[in-house]
Amino acid sequence: MPPVPLPPDVDAFLRRPNPAVIATLRPDGSPHTAATWYDWDGESIFLNMDASRARLPWMRRDGRVALTVLGEESWYVHASLLGRVTRIEDDPDLSGIDRLSLRYRGQRYRNRTSPRVSAWMTVERWHGWTAAGLWTAA
Repeated sequence: MPPVPLPPDVDAFLRRPNPAVIATLRPDGSPHTAATWYDWDGESIFLNMDASRARLPWMRRDGRVALTVLGEESWYVHASLLGRVTRIEDDPDLSGIDRLSLRYRGQRYRNRTSPRVSAWMTVERWHGWTAAGLWTAA
């Protein structure tokens, strides 16, 4: 698995609002996966979740996570990112979830009453596939 930085074509792929799945570690060490929205700013992955989600305390306990981003047109094109959640903050004004909802749906998030939490993932390694085969570091 290549280390960061990411090649320009992988960076461009992650900047699109593609579907994604995040994996966290349960207390017994087994994986837990969930579909998620994300945003990539060129340095870290931004995530946001309802404060009641099971993955939140697991991220706080063990920040190791993986995010697989699937190509919108074909899930055969994908990038898998391994890293750590390095920051977790409450989202009291819902600006974090609005950022993701605008990215994916073009409008502010509709549920304005549930507490939200934002998290930032630092990417350490990655791998992926393109239509031509293994994505390379360059």
